[in-house]
Amino acid sequence: MREADAMRETIRRQVLWNRLIAVGEEGAQVLLKTAFGAVTREAGDLSAGVYDRRGRMVAQAVTGTPGHVNTMAMAVGHFLDRFPVDTMQPGDVYLTNDPWQGTGHLFDFVMLTPVFAGARVVALVASTCHVIDIGGRGFTADAASVYEEGLWVPHMPLYEAGQLNRTLMALIERNVREPLQVRGDLMSLVSCNAASATRLGAMLREFGLDDIEALSDHIIDTSRASMQAALRALPQGRWQHSMRLDGHDEPVDLVASATLLDGHLAIDFTGTSGVSSRGINSPKCYTDAYVGYGVKCLVAPDIPNNAGSLAAVEVTAPADSIVNPAPPAPVTARHVIGQMLPDLVFGCLAPAVGGQVPAESAGSIWVLAMSGGRAAQAFNVMSIGIGGIGAGPQRDGLSCTAFPSGVGTIPVEVIEAAAPLLFLRREMAPGSAGAGRHRGGYAPVIEIAHRGDEAFRISAATFDRRRYPARGRSGGADGRVGVCRLSSGRVLEGKGVHVVPAGDALWIEAPGGGGWGDPRERDPVALAAELRDGLLTREDARRQYGVPIAEG
Repeated sequence: MREADAMRETIRRQVLWNRLIAVGEEGAQVLLKTAFGAVTREAGDLSAGVYDRRGRMVAQAVTGTPGHVNTMAMAVGHFLDRFPVDTMQPGDVYLTNDPWQGTGHLFDFVMLTPVFAGARVVALVASTCHVIDIGGRGFTADAASVYEEGLWVPHMPLYEAGQLNRTLMALIERNVREPLQVRGDLMSLVSCNAASATRLGAMLREFGLDDIEALSDHIIDTSRASMQAALRALPQGRWQHSMRLDGHDEPVDLVASATLLDGHLAIDFTGTSGVSSRGINSPKCYTDAYVGYGVKCLVAPDIPNNAGSLAAVEVTAPADSIVNPAPPAPVTARHVIGQMLPDLVFGCLAPAVGGQVPAESAGSIWVLAMSGGRAAQAFNVMSIGIGGIGAGPQRDGLSCTAFPSGVGTIPVEVIEAAAPLLFLRREMAPGSAGAGRHRGGYAPVIEIAHRGDEAFRISAATFDRRRYPARGRSGGADGRVGVCRLSSGRVLEGKGVHVVPAGDALWIEAPGGGGWGDPRERDPVALAAELRDGLLTREDARRQYGVPIAEG
């Protein structure tokens, strides 16, 4: 009987665990469907999750990005430092966009809502998304400090006992270029949390639970033990890896050592470049977020992401390094650095996991922040150029797919409806994938013009791998570097804001993913398909794969 009871309890806990994930996912879907900003509504740049009374992340939505979900996991603890659970009231909602204790940069807001049963807080739900504008210089890496980058909102109430903080909302609206969109996104975050809270309350009543504390202990303890077991199964030791990036004014060196000992992994960034004078610095919370994600992808992809699985990885970084800047360092384009870190972690752990490590990916997504016009005709829109993923030992890299961020693209039609821009092309760039037994992912080529033949601006804040490509692995070739130029030919250097003159067009080629394995071992059927589809030229086939292709 006791064995049967234990089995029933195990099943019950698993059902409850899955229900918590569904609670977070329902909130994420509400946010996805109600957000005003296209980068949230169309690209899925968001996250939602469930937390216990102690502020520990218990479950996360399936929809969302690792940078958001893992920084949000830390932000909730900072909320509780200022607003202890027992001081909260029904109808309270809190928000922040603090880069160091919340989101990584000012463009992302975190929203926290307590869930009540009677007069007692029984859990917390949180969500986050990217807003189109936060004032300051806009989406650019040109700022010399965070104070130039926009409005910095500390952890504070947006609603108190159901009453909107109109002063705070007025301050936000007055300091941004798109007040309607920003207010709409903040209200969507409120709705997201409300949906999650409603569903969580219904779950607690259905299963007769007073709170989720016991369930939370089970989930977190199980996940921690599973992650530790996965780490113990690997060879123990210490390894180091490095990566060079374009940087802003000068190249950036990312250096990391991984020490694996008795189920604990320590990642140390000693040797990494110092703080940049411009906005490509990655606050420690964002660095931690992507390091943890990289470890999980490689070591334990099947273990749920929560406070338990994250606790098995310790990240240290020198103060005032580009992966641990102190305020007021500029941080708008922090994903230039942060989204490269999983590949850096892969390189560190490659000796431990053998031949299972993929080649490097494009990494940082290319955010095409475009603006122009005057007064009523002014526009401020975002598109996204997503490069290729590195190939692995079993398959080709995915093309035009974001890793590690996970965001999608924004449909051309959405951008053209919101701004006087015309996409002349958006297609895969031939020859951009790194050659190999398994080739890297292809990158897109994007050409954009102004419909009225007027000038417009493009911020190249996140454009990296224009000099240093995604590297191949196990004999695979590097992916092709990215390109940002005018259609007339002039190359637009650096990460600044550039003007596309009237009558000209913007030409973007994002970086391709690295190849894996000897290109001469490539399946000839796959090569023939790429030749037929125009992704490889005959010259590419000869040069990259050593395959003579007869004309005709």
